[in-house]
Amino acid sequence: MPSIIVVDRDGSEQTIEAKAGHKVMEVIRDAGMNIEAACGGCCACATCHVYVDGEWFGKLVAADEEETDMLDLAMDVKDNSRLSCQLEMSDALDGLRVELAPA
Repeated sequence: MPSIIVVDRDGSEQTIEAKAGHKVMEVIRDAGMNIEAACGGCCACATCHVYVDGEWFGKLVAADEEETDMLDLAMDVKDNSRLSCQLEMSDALDGLRVELAPA
């Protein structure tokens, strides 16, 4: 089973087991971490904004136009910003490291 390493806003790290096919946002939310995910994964907000570790960013499927447009509305966007509701876990992403963006 793949896992995700999540850095919370306070700097603490948590390794979370994830099922392939689940969205990163769902995995983080279901683990009880502090992620709002207001739209529930519909790519209609940016409250699941994360920063993807540089080692992993290039291994992800590129953001589509809808995600890019939504990130334009987010605060504190960086080059490695993604919406975690658009990132699908797979065995290839085992060990993915993300940091929750400021709320």
